[in-house]
Amino acid sequence: MSIRDEVEHTLRSWNHHEIIRGAPAVIDFDFVPVKQQPDPVDRLTTFRRLNEMLQDADHPSVVQRITADLAYLRALMGERPPLDDYIRATQGCPAAGWPPDYVTAKGEVARHCVESLGIRWGKHTTADLAAAEGPIDAADAPDAIRQAALEHEQSVRLATGSTAVYDLTIESTDADAYWAYWLDGAGSQVRLRLNMRNASYTKVQARQFALHEVLGHGLQSASIAARCATEDVPWVRLSSVHGPQQVLLEGLAQAMPLFVACDDEPLVTRVRIDHYTQLVRSEIHIALNSGKPIEECADHARSRVPWWTESQIAGLLTDRSADALLRTYMWSYVAGIDWFTALAEAGGPTIRKVLKSAYRAPLVPADLEKLWPEGPAVGGPGSRSQLG
Repeated sequence: MSIRDEVEHTLRSWNHHEIIRGAPAVIDFDFVPVKQQPDPVDRLTTFRRLNEMLQDADHPSVVQRITADLAYLRALMGERPPLDDYIRATQGCPAAGWPPDYVTAKGEVARHCVESLGIRWGKHTTADLAAAEGPIDAADAPDAIRQAALEHEQSVRLATGSTAVYDLTIESTDADAYWAYWLDGAGSQVRLRLNMRNASYTKVQARQFALHEVLGHGLQSASIAARCATEDVPWVRLSSVHGPQQVLLEGLAQAMPLFVACDDEPLVTRVRIDHYTQLVRSEIHIALNSGKPIEECADHARSRVPWWTESQIAGLLTDRSADALLRTYMWSYVAGIDWFTALAEAGGPTIRKVLKSAYRAPLVPADLEKLWPEGPAVGGPGSRSQLG
């Protein structure tokens, strides 16, 4: 058995252990699903086994994946490394951040998009957007998302070169968690869960999440799985949100409308808002982990994003400081959307090269920067201030 295969077996055993104890799954997408899951193995035993494998791993991608798993396991078992060290080990990029002026400028871009739709920027922006976009009943959301996916599928396939097939299942759940939509699966089987506690539904959001979850995560993962079925790839064939491929997955999924639906003004507005608010979250992420008091972080969040509620800000603070998984995973959103938004704005043939590569392999930040050397640093150029 190769080191890659040993790592996969070990991760499946660890995943089984986490699921049994009611903790978040380790594996979110299995590109080469097995017929029978191995016996569960606890965190410390997994840590020791992966440490041994690290000594013998000779492919950089396997080394990077083991490094991410070890860092996450350390955090799960009580270690709390500095944020930048933790993000580098798991997401594969620095937690450098962006200058306050840059965040402000992206906020102005988002404000302009919002106001061009006739919506005022302020406390009621998101509520007014939802009303203008055409609310839909929760019961109708699955059909609306499926229909939007069908309408955009050809455009995404043309942009990415994917010919993979996928089988989509949509389920509803009610979870006390930050997420509103979550996609996982194995091989060509894709499952989208809608968290009824957090999700909101409009016609525009149906298009947004069809592109993000179904044609972003779903088709992309099924495409990578299809390659794994015919080729002995060198990288670990399991996707985990604490791993270094997540910057690619979340970044491209969020920015996808800029590549395939750039004339859809309401949809592009949603992307511009997401880009800005992710940058604000990154400011809080860095400040909080640098020792800034809760009051200062909360006041900054409220000044930057007037429609955020106290409950939303409280969740943001908790997720990015106290939760071992979200402390790393949440960084992938801002690092990814900023890089892919810049790619979309730059235009040119690099876009097709990146998107085709992204639907063939779980690229890491270093891969993205090699594909576009002239592009921005993944994870930000560095911030002059912990709060803008």
